[in-house]
Amino acid sequence: MDKKLHISSSPHFHSNITTKSIMLDVIIALIPALVAGVIFFGVSALLLVGVCVLTCVFCEFIFNYIVKKEQTIGDLSAVVTGLILGLNIPSNLPVWQAVVGSVFAIIVVKCIFGGIGCNVVNPAITARVFMLIAFDSMAKVAFPLDAVSTATPLAELAEGKMPSLVDAFIGNIGGVIGETSALALLIGGLYLIFKKVITWHIPVSFIGSVFVLSFLLDGFNFTSALLWILSGGLFIGAFFMATDYVTSPSTALGKIIFGVGAGFITVVIRFYGNYPEGVSFAILMMNILNPYIDSLTQRKLFGGNKK
Repeated sequence: MDKKLHISSSPHFHSNITTKSIMLDVIIALIPALVAGVIFFGVSALLLVGVCVLTCVFCEFIFNYIVKKEQTIGDLSAVVTGLILGLNIPSNLPVWQAVVGSVFAIIVVKCIFGGIGCNVVNPAITARVFMLIAFDSMAKVAFPLDAVSTATPLAELAEGKMPSLVDAFIGNIGGVIGETSALALLIGGLYLIFKKVITWHIPVSFIGSVFVLSFLLDGFNFTSALLWILSGGLFIGAFFMATDYVTSPSTALGKIIFGVGAGFITVVIRFYGNYPEGVSFAILMMNILNPYIDSLTQRKLFGGNKK
C-alpha cells in the first residue's frame, strides 16, 4: 500500500501567526500615536518612549539570564510593553521615573509570574497605576508645544467647560504622550481589527458604554458625551490595553461584559472619584475579574458531564 496512516499528536493544524507577528502588528498600530505624540509634545516624548522600550527589553534579558531561562526578548512582547507604557506617561516626566515604571512592569508584573502568558494583569497598565500612586509627576500633564497650559480636557469637562471637538479628535490637547490623538489611535485600532489581531467586542463595548453613561450623567448632552470619549486614555486603553490576550476574556460574550464593566468603572471614577481619569484603574480591576468572566461565559462541551 502506498498510502499510510500517519498518527501524530495535536495540534494538527498550524498557522503562520506567532507571538512575534502579533506583537509586530501591535507595534505598527501604535506608530501613528507615537508620531502624533512627537508632533504635539516634541522630541522629549520620543526620548521617554525609547527609554521605556530599552529598559523593558534590558530587564527581561537580564531576568532570563539570571534565572537561566530561555531568552524571550525576540518575541517583541517586552518592546510592546515598553511602547505602551511610554505612550501612557506625560512628556515632562523625569527619565528616572520612566525607568522605574518599566522595571516594575517587566520584573514585578511579568517575569516574576512566569513571563508572557502567565501574568495576571496587564504589565503596562499596572505599571501606570503604580506610577500614578507613587509619583506626583504623573499628575502634571504635559501640553502641546504650541498650546497654552490650562486645565486638561477631562478637568474642563468636570467643570462644565467644553473643549474643542476638533482638537480633542486630532490630539492638540493636554494629556500623556500617546493618548491625546483619538484619530491616530483609531487608525491603529482599526488596523488591528483588520489584521484580526483583536476583535471589535472590547473596544466597541468599552467606548460605547462610556459614551452612553456620560450622555446620561451629563445632562443628555451629545457633544459633551463625545468629548468624554475623545478625551483622556479611553481610546488607547480600549484598543491596546483592554484587548490584551492574557488578561481579557476569550469568548465574545465575555469580551462584551469586560468592556461594559470597564466602561462603567471608568465613568464612575471620572464623575465621582478623586482621579479625573479612570481608564487605567478600570482595566486593572477587570483584569482581576477576567478569570471569573471567562469561566462563566465559556461554552459547555457537547456531551460533557456536569460537575
